[in-house]
Amino acid sequence: MTPEVTPRPVCARCRRAKAVCYCSKLTELQTKTRVVILQHPRERDKAIGTARMATLCLPSSELLVGVRWGEHPGLAKALSDPTRPPALLFPGPGARDVLADPPSSPITLIVVDGTWSQAKNLVRDNPVLKSLPRYAFAAPEPSEYRIRKEPSIEVVSTIEALMHALGALEGDPARFRALLEPFRAMVDAQLECQALRPERRQRQPRPMRERVMKLPPGLTTRFDDLVCVVGEANAWPYHSNKHAPDELVHWVAIRPSTGEVFEQLAAPRGALSPNTQFHTGLAEEDITAADRVDALFEAFAKFTRPTDIIASWGHYSPNLFVECGGRIPERLDLRALAQQLANKRLGTLEAVAEAVGPKPPPLTKGRAGRRLAGIALLVAHWRAEATRAAAES
Repeated sequence: MTPEVTPRPVCARCRRAKAVCYCSKLTELQTKTRVVILQHPRERDKAIGTARMATLCLPSSELLVGVRWGEHPGLAKALSDPTRPPALLFPGPGARDVLADPPSSPITLIVVDGTWSQAKNLVRDNPVLKSLPRYAFAAPEPSEYRIRKEPSIEVVSTIEALMHALGALEGDPARFRALLEPFRAMVDAQLECQALRPERRQRQPRPMRERVMKLPPGLTTRFDDLVCVVGEANAWPYHSNKHAPDELVHWVAIRPSTGEVFEQLAAPRGALSPNTQFHTGLAEEDITAADRVDALFEAFAKFTRPTDIIASWGHYSPNLFVECGGRIPERLDLRALAQQLANKRLGTLEAVAEAVGPKPPPLTKGRAGRRLAGIALLVAHWRAEATRAAAES
């Protein structure tokens, strides 16, 4: 018979086992700032999460759990308070430094709780969050979250982020350092428990199985139809009152089977965003002097064939092309292909290309030309690897 396991007593307030309860270290802090924490569902039951701890210290705060926030009534209510306009605490283009330049009146602070990857996806996939004005900060001290690995030294836990942000927003940094007391108690208790655990037996490494490199038709039987593309946009920051839909201003392409290269600029209908020159690496006079986007579509139609497969790194470039009025018959996502071949999530196009070989010269001007060269390098590398694997089998 299996011995009966007695469940450990759990604290009803912090929901931690009573042996590692941190409630004695909690201090309630009233704020003029309205705090709304949006928690990814996968974080809800994490014992070492800090969102619940933050809400226990901040009695006027709210903790909402979800992934899609466009029609969430709780968030909609929080965003509609005219006396405390909303702002998102998340780094990004145009974000104000909350430590150096805090607002002069109370706000509703929206905080995303999850791993760095989960938080990025929540903001990226929810226009209601992406459109909010942003605040961010460079952590003035290293994180004390020693029980969880963060992607970089600048990343801090949710409760540490609130400690820094509220200290600036409320004009009293010393008062909000009380948020660290339960946090430190939790971290110390967790480390003590880990030290008492017996050493786990390490698994013997299994021999790696050879992965069969399966390439799609666009890189094999239909290679002549492959056209790799990169698009650049006139994109206004989401917090700007001039925010408008992204407009295609630079479109480049290469047909790898022949080496033919296409490049054309398009002048935007509206004003040029101040960030466009910086991100694209193009001169303002070159963009504004170009023909309208219809001329770009006409020229690209002459470069391509009805049977072509339009390949890109991710979905942004082809989506931008179509949303601005262009037509793409068949697509291939090279980023998804790269992740499938590597059997893991990957970094940027530049990082993946750099791991393959020496940095190639740009194929056209601007950032698009550098990215297009990286894509062409990856396509050539995958085809060479597939040929070598076939010869060895």
